[in-house]
Amino acid sequence: MKDLSECVVLVVDDTEANVDMLVEALGDLYDVMVAMDGEETLEMVEEERPDLILLDIMMPEMDGFEVCERLKADAATRDIPVIFLTGKTDPEDKERGMALGAIDYIIKPFDIPDVQARVKAHLEKIAEQL
Repeated sequence: MKDLSECVVLVVDDTEANVDMLVEALGDLYDVMVAMDGEETLEMVEEERPDLILLDIMMPEMDGFEVCERLKADAATRDIPVIFLTGKTDPEDKERGMALGAIDYIIKPFDIPDVQARVKAHLEKIAEQL
């Protein structure tokens, strides 16, 4: 079983304040990488495969839905778990995100202990499978 502190979490958000908050909340627990947009995300996962991606939906140029769709369409990245972090509260958006293959959907403004607990729970499931 993989040690959770060795897990790599990729945080993707175009809002620096959200990125800073998530890095502070998760940085002591995991190896955290950061991408500020969809294109950077796709480039980063080619170089280093994260164990989990926290992905904002509303970003310029390429939204989180498209990023997730591209990740799930590629055999090399389709197994990377994606948790959407978003201000989109419509049930249709959540349904779309889950249909694209996300494992969870967290609505902003998020509660840090909730994000930490969900990330830990999903990483524990992943670690058990290794």
